[in-house]
Amino acid sequence: MDKVLEDLLKQAKQASRKMMQVNTQMKNKALKRISEALIEHQDDIIQANLMDRNQALQNHMSDAMIDRLLLNEERIQKMAKDVLMLTTLEDPVGTLIREIQRPNGLIIQQVRVPIGVFGIIYESRPNVTVDIASLCIKSSNVCVLKGGKEAIHSNCMLVKIMNEAIKDILPIGTINLIENMDRSIVLQLMTAHDYVDVLVPRGGKGLIDYVVKNATVPVIETGAGNCHLYIDKEADFQKAIDISINAKIQRPSVCNAIETILVHKDIAEKYLKLLYSAFHEKVDIRGDEYTKKIIPCTLATEKDYATEYDDYIVSIKVVDSLQEAIEHIYQYSTKHSESIITENKETAQIFMSSLDSACVYHNASTRFSDGGEFGFGVELGISTQKLHARGPLSLLEMTSFQYKIYGNGQVRE
Repeated sequence: MDKVLEDLLKQAKQASRKMMQVNTQMKNKALKRISEALIEHQDDIIQANLMDRNQALQNHMSDAMIDRLLLNEERIQKMAKDVLMLTTLEDPVGTLIREIQRPNGLIIQQVRVPIGVFGIIYESRPNVTVDIASLCIKSSNVCVLKGGKEAIHSNCMLVKIMNEAIKDILPIGTINLIENMDRSIVLQLMTAHDYVDVLVPRGGKGLIDYVVKNATVPVIETGAGNCHLYIDKEADFQKAIDISINAKIQRPSVCNAIETILVHKDIAEKYLKLLYSAFHEKVDIRGDEYTKKIIPCTLATEKDYATEYDDYIVSIKVVDSLQEAIEHIYQYSTKHSESIITENKETAQIFMSSLDSACVYHNASTRFSDGGEFGFGVELGISTQKLHARGPLSLLEMTSFQYKIYGNGQVRE
């Protein structure tokens, strides 16, 4: 293992032992300092971020991807607000889950405890650096951050500011950033089971698949977001259009934006003409043969339906029934977020109970798949797996539990 990486991981592991003893008051004090420091140093953050964005322009990254990189005054203030908001949330560590009193007098308590060292491998969005660090602090965990090279200057500045803010409050090594961009470092992190307790990949499908297939450290799989919107034959058209615009256009580069719209054939002509009026100057529309007969668009391919665009691109398919829509989602979904627009509650219930995605919606935008929007605070990502955690991965999901058994001299017979 790379010597610099090993030293960093050893420091993180040692810090995780000390974090188990840090109380809520000290953690909240550290978070408040971080929030204040982000505002105080916003000029430094913007300058570092400008270096990343200039590099992105030179590399001809898309506008949507450059938007993911952007840290301006508004976004920095939101980051600071999100950090401060965590101080208002209940500390999950030490919470009593259940207590059992055995006939022999033993008292068994199941109590929430931190997981330990989180290794986070992520791409593009530098605000994730602050989200993860603050969540780990509140849940008494330690983070080892491996961001992408496209945001290296922003990430280095943010970690420097945060570590300076908490240096007299929390253990050294609570927030760690891997600055080495060599690809071999990622594999070393993924197999560092002596130091890292859990890995969370956050990014595109390629990154997530690589981590899941190659890691020996336990992985919480966060999902690439091939999200779907189904417009039922009994949809309210105003709701359908408003939600379509929000779910695709508001911020297309994020994982909870929709990539495919499925439309029931009975209302396809009216809905698609309305959608075209809203989309045609902003979104590259790719549709099936039925769609092409109604509105101008490019013919969609199988690859289109399987792609998370992270861009102003949408695939459309006209379906004969609710069941066909469900089957399409099962074939192409990454099990992140799906939504149905309908005024028929029975149809909505069938849709929502038939799918196994982490988040399913009725008459609402998939853009709400977010820890903050659920009232959980910021999140590590949206978990699409079925073990331990699903949906927004926030404070509660960042803990495990421990059994504490209290006796008075009992021995087993």
